[in-house]
Amino acid sequence: MGSRILVVEDETDLAELVAFNLRGAGHDVTVAHDGSTALAEIQRCQPDLLVLDVMLPDISGLEICRRLRRNAQTVRLPVIMLTARNDEMDRVVGFEVGADDYVPKPFSPRELVLRVEAILRRTIPSAEVEGPQAIALGDLVIDVPAHRVEVQGKEILLTALEFRLLLDLASRAGRVQSRDALLERVWGYAPDVETRTVDTHVKRLREKLGEGALHIETVRGVGYRALKS
Repeated sequence: MGSRILVVEDETDLAELVAFNLRGAGHDVTVAHDGSTALAEIQRCQPDLLVLDVMLPDISGLEICRRLRRNAQTVRLPVIMLTARNDEMDRVVGFEVGADDYVPKPFSPRELVLRVEAILRRTIPSAEVEGPQAIALGDLVIDVPAHRVEVQGKEILLTALEFRLLLDLASRAGRVQSRDALLERVWGYAPDVETRTVDTHVKRLREKLGEGALHIETVRGVGYRALKS
């Protein structure tokens, strides 16, 4: 059974092309052509994933993403951003506001579908989670089934991707994880996919964790390591 996907794109032809390909992959797709409609549709249909254009006629995609990440009900909603901009700084800004992935225009519809399905595959229901029920790194505690993270007893709101990234590192505490390995396990991409999202997401994760960020160490030239308590 397919997932519910909301496509937000003001170019009608492109929106329909994206929707056509996603429906062909078995998903239930709704289309919105501006930010206001998109926000209303998110509340109405509660999508499993959002394909979001950056340049919209009213509210920018970046602002929509910011609002979603500030709301406990939508903080975990996966977001793939579409944009005509292919500058490194634009990608960084997109990730810093909480996007899970970034696809520059023009793009292959098949590639977009593969990116969508990679993100959906990593969204595992709590009942299917195997392994330890809780992981503690000092005062940083991960409640695995509840997808809940606390630092010094205070809950930290993380996106679904940020949670998976932290869980991946924490479950391998003491061992260095390369960027390629993280891309493959957390993002669901083959290691040869060219993307620079890992560093930006680790930076954002550290900012959210506050003092808990001390448990994530950068290993220069290699990757990252969670420090055992």
